[in-house]
Amino acid sequence: MDGIIKIALKWSGKEYEIELNEADNVLDLKKEIEKQTGVRPERQKLLNLKLKGKAPDDDCKLGQLKLKQNFKLMMMGSLEEDIEEANTAPADLPEVVNDLDIEEEEVAIENQEVYLAKIERRIKEYEIKMLNELRPDKKLLVLDIDYTLFDHRSTAQTGAELMRPYLHEFLTLAYEDYDIVIWSATGMKWIEEKMKLLGVSTNPNYKIAFYLDSLAMISVHTPKYGVMEVKPLGVIWGKFKQFSSKNTIMFDDIRRNFIMNPKNGLRIKPFREAHLNRDNDNELLRLSKYLKDLAEHCSDFASVNHRHWEKYKPKKRSERRAEQ
Repeated sequence: MDGIIKIALKWSGKEYEIELNEADNVLDLKKEIEKQTGVRPERQKLLNLKLKGKAPDDDCKLGQLKLKQNFKLMMMGSLEEDIEEANTAPADLPEVVNDLDIEEEEVAIENQEVYLAKIERRIKEYEIKMLNELRPDKKLLVLDIDYTLFDHRSTAQTGAELMRPYLHEFLTLAYEDYDIVIWSATGMKWIEEKMKLLGVSTNPNYKIAFYLDSLAMISVHTPKYGVMEVKPLGVIWGKFKQFSSKNTIMFDDIRRNFIMNPKNGLRIKPFREAHLNRDNDNELLRLSKYLKDLAEHCSDFASVNHRHWEKYKPKKRSERRAEQ
């Protein structure tokens, strides 16, 4: 009797549990996916389903793929109604903002003892798997994934089309001055799969120091917005003393994620509607210059208002000496 294979499918920000037999083939898998998601088999792109490095044919038996139980399968694909809507969408779509308008004076929580205690617990209990060694005298860049580095809910048909333009150029330039950390509000397995998909984990021109997942986050309560999960940079600072508010910057498309460190966060313009915007999005290219200016001219990143990064003008060396 053939064995049962359990697969965890990730699509459009949701996870689906699929159970099939080893004797079933890839087409059977696609039909089951259609039942659960509504995406037709011909629209499905099963990104990390491989046989000898290539996408398997529809008649390939699942048993031949030697999938581990609860295999994490990532899919791109669009519903017919979404494709129709995308093809008729106007070119001047307004920017979609997925954020809470959080001001420092509204939510002064970064120094509250209850949250500092939570950070201390994360410092003690959360285990970081180092991917590459930290380098002396480097700054720290912490990056979100979804809508920051790629659009995970697009009608794009390939991984390259999901990727934000200039991603590898941006990371290559940033790596000259910064150790780079990826922090996503998802599970570690999904982070690893996304970094493989984007070619980040294997790019020879830069190295990622480590990943942080949702387990490194903490929950905070605000009177206006209730309970929120956030990314406190203090977790990193507590584990690696060479980093602090003076030499750390975090990019995220959602401002509330850096509510514990409002002076070290930069809300990046979300990369959405990749099929419409990939040809004119140059946010990472422009931010590369900003990171270079900070690294070379700023001794305290927390002293800069990162909301106005586009207008940032580095102080001259004589001006910096006068302040010291």
